[in-house]
Amino acid sequence: MNQKVKKWVLGALFLFSVSLQAQDYNNANQLAQRLKQLAGSSPDVKLESITKTDGGKDIWMLTLGKGDVDSKPAMAVVGGVEGAHILGVEMAVRFAEGIVKDHSSVLDHTTFYVFPNMSPDATEQYFASLKYERSGNAKQTDDDRDGKLNEDPFEDLNGDGIITWMRVEDATGDWVTHPADSRVMIKANKAEGEKGKYKIFTEGMDNDKDGSFNEDGEGGIHFRKNLTYEYPYFVAGAGEHSVSEKENRALLDLLYTKWNLYGVFTFGPGNNLSSPWRFNRAGASKRVVTSILSEDADLNKFISDAYNKTTGMKNAPASGEQGGDFLQWAYFHFGRLSLGTPGWWASAAKDEEGAVANKDKNQEVNFLRWAAQENLNNYFVDWKEISHPDFPNQKVEVGGIAPFKMNNPPMSMVADASKKNNDFIVELVGMQADVKLVNLKSEAVGKGMTRITVDVYNAGTLPTHTQMGTRSRWLMPIRVEVKLGKDQEVISGRRIMTINNLDGDGSQQFTWLVKGKGSVQIEAGAPHAGTDNVSVNLK
Repeated sequence: MNQKVKKWVLGALFLFSVSLQAQDYNNANQLAQRLKQLAGSSPDVKLESITKTDGGKDIWMLTLGKGDVDSKPAMAVVGGVEGAHILGVEMAVRFAEGIVKDHSSVLDHTTFYVFPNMSPDATEQYFASLKYERSGNAKQTDDDRDGKLNEDPFEDLNGDGIITWMRVEDATGDWVTHPADSRVMIKANKAEGEKGKYKIFTEGMDNDKDGSFNEDGEGGIHFRKNLTYEYPYFVAGAGEHSVSEKENRALLDLLYTKWNLYGVFTFGPGNNLSSPWRFNRAGASKRVVTSILSEDADLNKFISDAYNKTTGMKNAPASGEQGGDFLQWAYFHFGRLSLGTPGWWASAAKDEEGAVANKDKNQEVNFLRWAAQENLNNYFVDWKEISHPDFPNQKVEVGGIAPFKMNNPPMSMVADASKKNNDFIVELVGMQADVKLVNLKSEAVGKGMTRITVDVYNAGTLPTHTQMGTRSRWLMPIRVEVKLGKDQEVISGRRIMTINNLDGDGSQQFTWLVKGKGSVQIEAGAPHAGTDNVSVNLK
């Protein structure tokens, strides 16, 4: 089979596989096969494994681009930052597939580095015989620091193959049922005199008799807790120190080599697209900054408005940020434009008269009503009384929203959400900074000298640098250089100059006095903002 036919066959297989998307999410082996099919379908796709986890799973990286990919402005797209958010993996893969299939022209000017799943050890729990929402990798951890490993795991007390919750009737508890839906548990409002009626635990037993339930199962280290920004010391799942895990180290080491990266787009719980981060003067004034900077807040708001308009997605849940969160790390410690979204969430459920049915905006109440309206199956385990040896003479019930259901929709709903998010990312990269040399002028000024004037212009909508990137110096400045030949000399003006930032549609003018004959080259740009050059004939 010749190469042309082989490529046609691989491309046909890829398109066939896309048209017959799996009816459920992909496990690690299925994901690997899907990524290999995509890489084989186009010369613009490169696939490599940047490391293996302690569980032996590959951390895959797709590079989408044409020509010298590392010299073009680039965006990283990252999924699987939270192990229970398997939708993020699917959205990242569908993004790569969508670029190849429907938007390959953007690769003429933009490179994408796609990391579909940063938590493959954790996401495999979705496919296990006992399903529960897992965030940690396969590293053995002593989460309760008692010198023993995994001695207090979950137990499937009602035999349904999934782990939900236990509610125990107890006058000393802090929980009550939600007034709009007794299936949902909420904290008692003690400020208004409300008294708790239940204690809440994850489904299982107190195996080590320490008063805690399921606190030392297959814990592992959470990718989202193992970054450097606001690292949560001595918290279960955070690791012995920041970036202690192979997957975290491999990703960060690689990102720091990609000077052409101007942005990071994360499919995960953190969300600064539906609702942008807000500037806080006190946080921004600290030595270790904890607030988005003012100019970047304005930029985030502008992009957020574009996201909401393009996707039309409303009623977004509160952002799931936490210490070590990757979305925040990419901004605060990497200095890049950092944007994140779950990619999908249950829309606001309406009552029979068309009004929003959940006035206090409780996400679980809304989800249950929405799921019923959509006729979904197996999204809730009805509370059922069981006999529990740790709670003699007390009423114990097992039930609750089934794991994975609230944040990972049925596959039939993913295509629409994926297209909306893909369309936005394509729109976003169409706004990226684009350095151009314009309004070039040259004139003889006598004695073999030429005055050269040119504007360095950002033809894009986005600035060349975030304010944080300029402050942290993790983005290269725009370099403006006059490249001289033999017997040529810059008499006035510096041969090499830098610009810390150009706003979208912004410019800065430069002038040189050059002595000599022939021609000189003027070049301006940065890896993440594009480069332009012009030739000037000396008078």
